[in-house]
Amino acid sequence: MSIKSSRFVSRLTGNTVALVLAGGRGSRLKMLTDWRAKPAVPFGGKFRIIDFALSNCLNSGINRIGVLTQYKSHSLNRHILRGWNAFRMDMNEFVEVIPAQQWIDEKHWYSGTADAVFQSLDIVESYDAGYVLILAGDHVYTMDYGEMLATHAYHEADITIACCTVPLADASAFGVVSVSDDQRITAFTEKPDNPVARPDDPDNTLVSMGVYIFAYKYLAAELRKDAAMKDSSHDFGKDIIPRAIGAGHRVFAYSFGEQVVNQNAYWRDVGTLDAYFEANMEVLHPEAALDLYSLDWRIRTYQEQLPPAKFIGFDTEDSRIGTAMVSGGCVINHSRLERTMLFSHVQIGENCDLQDALILPDCRIEDNVRLRRVLLDNGCIVPAGSVIGEDPEQDARRFHRTPGGVVVINRAMLGQGHHYTPVGVVDHVQNN
Repeated sequence: MSIKSSRFVSRLTGNTVALVLAGGRGSRLKMLTDWRAKPAVPFGGKFRIIDFALSNCLNSGINRIGVLTQYKSHSLNRHILRGWNAFRMDMNEFVEVIPAQQWIDEKHWYSGTADAVFQSLDIVESYDAGYVLILAGDHVYTMDYGEMLATHAYHEADITIACCTVPLADASAFGVVSVSDDQRITAFTEKPDNPVARPDDPDNTLVSMGVYIFAYKYLAAELRKDAAMKDSSHDFGKDIIPRAIGAGHRVFAYSFGEQVVNQNAYWRDVGTLDAYFEANMEVLHPEAALDLYSLDWRIRTYQEQLPPAKFIGFDTEDSRIGTAMVSGGCVINHSRLERTMLFSHVQIGENCDLQDALILPDCRIEDNVRLRRVLLDNGCIVPAGSVIGEDPEQDARRFHRTPGGVVVINRAMLGQGHHYTPVGVVDHVQNN
């Protein structure tokens, strides 16, 4: 029997609930997560990072989804409420936000990924699912979870882990996996200092993508055991999975393609500012590995109703749009853009020059501004005549400069306060 039979996969997806772990701060993204959870960070011109995991679920036929939240979750909750509410509750379809339950005591927040699921176990049990798909809410990729579920059932596995190949030099940031010829996992080491290469490939190794499938009854039993262990960090990668392998449980790998991530296959852990910036810049490539324009695998999101982008004064030689992505509500006036991504409601004044720029929603760039390799957080107003990204020492004194040379700026750095009011809200207040 083929494990990719569409009928077989559809029965499995209908008996599966997905849990998206979206409670972490994502501290390596620094100021981008000062007032939002990492899964709520904008990505790709109009999306949020969490949209990719949620879209994968829907495209895979998994229509029962719980999103486990904790850290500064207001913008994430609002995004899910606005953009992910078109479900048939009478058909038992839903995306449900599950905040930290403080189930153990009133001071006990999530202490690890496994603890997050354990504290919500009563809710998960009420879903009455045979399988639980556990996802990180902060990775960008497209993947058919139905095929992974079919592999899990074919192996009669207790746990199936989605794995991909990454360069050995990058592997210390992941859980490193060793497998036998039949894809059974023989070793799992979370973020090792000295990762081991694949036996047949000295330059690369196999790592976990943070995508797990459990049989529900097995998961519930293991989480209860783990919760009773005082020496456990209550984490899937550090505790649950290595313990299962050591006990001889049936733990298998599901291969996410045979190509090397960051070279051919597309899966990005956008956990650092440099990784986040480069992943967005990759979307601009004419042959981008992440296809946001595919009608076969749509990425869904909440999209505010905005007017079309407007371009003013582009009839002279010194006004030019090169490789760029421009979202709804943007106005660009007689300027130059190259390798630049504008999110919604961005205003560009006259005679500006932007190269390798990532501009998040509701920013305003006044006249005669030059930006080079710059990331602007939501709502920044860049004063007229500013030059940013050309003098590393000056940039480092005023803003945050990453190891990769990206200048990251938020409103506080520009003296404009920590929070901002979206442009549409300001307009509404002024017009009323």
